[in-house]
Amino acid sequence: MHLSQVDLNLFVVLEAIYREGNLTRAGRQLKLTQPAMSHALKRLRELLQDPLFIREGANMVPTPFSRNMINEVRQALQILEVNLYENRNFDPAHTRRNFQIGFWELMESTILPPLAKVLARAAPEISITTLRVKRREIEQELASGTLDLVLDIPITISDNIRQQPLFSDRVVVMARKGHPAIGRELDLDTYLRQDHVLVSSRRLGPSLVDTELNRSGRKRRIVLRCQHYFAACRVVRETDMLLTIPEHYAQMLNTGFDHRLYPFPLKSLQQLEIHMYWHESAENDPPNRWLREQIKKVVDETFSAPGPELRIRARKVEKIRSRPKLIRRTQ
Repeated sequence: MHLSQVDLNLFVVLEAIYREGNLTRAGRQLKLTQPAMSHALKRLRELLQDPLFIREGANMVPTPFSRNMINEVRQALQILEVNLYENRNFDPAHTRRNFQIGFWELMESTILPPLAKVLARAAPEISITTLRVKRREIEQELASGTLDLVLDIPITISDNIRQQPLFSDRVVVMARKGHPAIGRELDLDTYLRQDHVLVSSRRLGPSLVDTELNRSGRKRRIVLRCQHYFAACRVVRETDMLLTIPEHYAQMLNTGFDHRLYPFPLKSLQQLEIHMYWHESAENDPPNRWLREQIKKVVDETFSAPGPELRIRARKVEKIRSRPKLIRRTQ
């Protein structure tokens, strides 16, 4: 017998009869007629292959089988009732739940710190587990419930999966200061002549950058494929390799390196979009919807200011650094 073949309402009837000890009173509690209660009890007896209750006058006395299972039945019904109540009366401050979220590495580093701060303040019982998921498996994992949300680049997906654009970030190229082949600007030909480091968790396969280059009939030379952007930044510092990376994450990583950042020289890929995905079954789930709203707020606050403001600040710093050299030349 499979659980899908069982009418769970029958166990509500079982618990009511056990509690009231009388078929009529149990029916009154459940707002069911006596014939309906008798029919439900008959189905239960056939399902569980036990009399369940023995009639003694007006009372229904539970059999040993019923007495042995009643605690588990009550516990299961209570869990269902609590979950249904929490979904109807969702309060993030008092809800205990763990969310499984598929994160692209760059998103994890930029969004998790402010999101963790929000959860600590507004939802201390909510926890998050981040996972790396293959893009071809995103739909399956969302449908099965092993993932609650996914944050990743735009992908082709069925109508069963809901999605929301979160933000777009400029693609930049990171090079060490004093790179012998690059001056104030980086053009496409110069970019293609250099050696490159690619960050990917996959063993094989092109990146988004390489796919876009291939579409335009171009190809770059990747001499190092590694798993982490921090390691790639250190490689850039020690070599003449270039790293192509979204700007906001590049600004964050570059704090300790002070590399040069150049606009990506191919117009068809100068902006990188990030979307949030969830299954249609979670569309109106209050906890899921609340978390989506918090992620959107965090993203808006994190990515609304940086672009132009950070670039202007970087140019001002560069001008200030260059002034002493000009003064020394005139003295």
